[in-house]
Amino acid sequence: MAVLKKYKWTWILLAICVILAGYLLWDTYAKPKLPVIRPVADFSMENVDGKTVSLQDTNGKVRLFYFFFTNCPDVCPITTFRLSQVQDILKEKGLFGKDASIVSISFDPERDTLENIKAFGDKFKADYSGWYFLRGDQQKTIDLAMDSFKILIDKDADGNYVHMDLIGLVDRKGQLREIYRPEATPDEIAAGVISLAKE
Repeated sequence: MAVLKKYKWTWILLAICVILAGYLLWDTYAKPKLPVIRPVADFSMENVDGKTVSLQDTNGKVRLFYFFFTNCPDVCPITTFRLSQVQDILKEKGLFGKDASIVSISFDPERDTLENIKAFGDKFKADYSGWYFLRGDQQKTIDLAMDSFKILIDKDADGNYVHMDLIGLVDRKGQLREIYRPEATPDEIAAGVISLAKE
């Protein structure tokens, strides 16, 4: 009894450590994984360097997909800035370009020339070693956005685009795992990428 009293705080500290270790193990291994929503359809588009890029070319990396147009007056610049912050977080973790990348796809190829897209990416300090800015056939791009990501893109009577401001999280195998809404923070988005990179 005297021994127990003498080492009471040691035993309490040890018990806390065991409980904390158990929680960390549970948090790591028992957390449910992000479910597979659907496979992303393959595509073939042109990158800012004039090279053709397909979904298959980027498989093996976790990817964030965003559909945009450079003349967007509101949400596209804001969301692209958020993606630039995600890029910085992933760089700090040593994942960007090697295990993770960002894919921004223009749905306005008529106005979004390679030069315009490159200038847009430059504004947000895009690192093109891991950030693809793509353009391709407009209807195929709109179909990809709708069929694989359920992102609606439309034109109003004045020729202005109306589109959903969403970011898709795609795993190494080309499967959609999460859709991020505008309120998602760069840290939350980066956390999703990191979790899939560990799978």
